[in-house]
Amino acid sequence: MISSSIRLRLLGATAILALGLASAQAQTPAPATMPNVASATQPAKADADMQKVLDTLASLNGKPVESLSPAEARKQPTPTDAVMKIIKDEKLKVDPHAGLKVSNSRFADMGNLRLRYYTPENATKDSKLPVVVYFRGGGWVIADLDVYDSSPAAIARKANAIVVSVDYPMAPENKFPAAHDEAVEAYKYIAKNAAGWGGDPAKIAIVGESAGGNLAINAALAANAQNLAKPVAVVAVYPVASNSLELPSKKQYAAAKPLNTPMLAWFFDKVLANPDQKNDHRLDLVSANLKGLPPVTIINAEIDPLKSDGDMLTEKLKAAGVQVTQKVYTGVTHEFFGMDAVVAKAAEAQDFAVTQLKQGFTGGATMGSAPAK
Repeated sequence: MISSSIRLRLLGATAILALGLASAQAQTPAPATMPNVASATQPAKADADMQKVLDTLASLNGKPVESLSPAEARKQPTPTDAVMKIIKDEKLKVDPHAGLKVSNSRFADMGNLRLRYYTPENATKDSKLPVVVYFRGGGWVIADLDVYDSSPAAIARKANAIVVSVDYPMAPENKFPAAHDEAVEAYKYIAKNAAGWGGDPAKIAIVGESAGGNLAINAALAANAQNLAKPVAVVAVYPVASNSLELPSKKQYAAAKPLNTPMLAWFFDKVLANPDQKNDHRLDLVSANLKGLPPVTIINAEIDPLKSDGDMLTEKLKAAGVQVTQKVYTGVTHEFFGMDAVVAKAAEAQDFAVTQLKQGFTGGATMGSAPAK
């Protein structure tokens, strides 16, 4: 179990791809060395909640991730740290684990891979609760289960579900496809053992953020290809879905915070064992055969280089005949989803994700593009 003193430290924003950044602005002019940065469209500005987080993150004096080694990048301040500072400074009373039992284990079939379980306190081994497999962000290079604590906790509370947050081996120590292979093995393990934890193996969904959003789609594809237990729904939050750095949002928000386009290039450089791997459909999801997936929900932030990845993936899923809903939240940036303690639209996005999951658990689904908020 995680102690109450650690709970506050873990709370806050998830922190993929965005450790240690020196500016608080949601968008600053792209450097002259960045080619093809769009200037015709005025970049969006962060709303007041989001800007407070960005300003606080800047005050922590992190260094640009893309200028660091992976070991150095892993030590930089995170958006989670910024949220925790706001909570402390404003003396907010927040307990992300209220009503939950939180525990850790080693992945029995895979050695050192960790799993973190978020279980409603009233659950028993006979509860048959829905189960959510959650994949954290971090670009497959940085962050950990502690940085990405608030999102799975919120989903467990709001969906009254058992959420299992999955760790994965990181690059460059473990190059592609190590994280992808481990994600599939973790899904198999969770599906096989869910009933013993009070879960319902017929009601398994997958959620992931950023690099974890990519893993979520890949795990669902593997479930089809390997004839595993089928997930009833997938929620991918600002997923990595394309190998191209020339997409519109990657130009328009090339210098955004807390994720910028040079960081995306840095992540791919650390992840790939050789340059040709960037064309592997597991990384370039928009080139994959997406047919047969369960209903997919894509959540995007407006001020995010990965917004166009979400747009493209939505269109590819529609073309493949998959039920898909995309929702774009305005005035927020990459990493906003886990910031419900201090960013109102994060709570709204979590509620929307849980609504979509519950439709999967009960056999219902919607299709289309939801209005931006």
